[in-house]
Amino acid sequence: MTNNTYIPHKWLVIDCDNDLYKVFAVWSGGYLDGDSWRVNSGIKNVEDMDDHYIIHGNSTSKYKCYKKNYGTNMYGTNLLSNIESTILSNTQTESLLKTFSKK
Repeated sequence: MTNNTYIPHKWLVIDCDNDLYKVFAVWSGGYLDGDSWRVNSGIKNVEDMDDHYIIHGNSTSKYKCYKKNYGTNMYGTNLLSNIESTILSNTQTESLLKTFSKK
């Protein structure tokens, strides 16, 4: 695989609205290098292989995602929860600001 191909330990497809789907990928690190994560630019197309998918991003990235690894780990779950909380908090703040600016 080339330098722009990622092979995550766990992965999910997330729906980002307006028909935009992205790969949320996590890697489990070791003692010295910790866990890591990445979200691609958006899914352009998908090649269905026997035991994995090759997911092409809107940029030049590719993700080789093994079907048996679909899902996330505790690290990924916590990240998604924090991201969701931040988005909801920002949405609620924007909604409140709009409400108060109308008065």
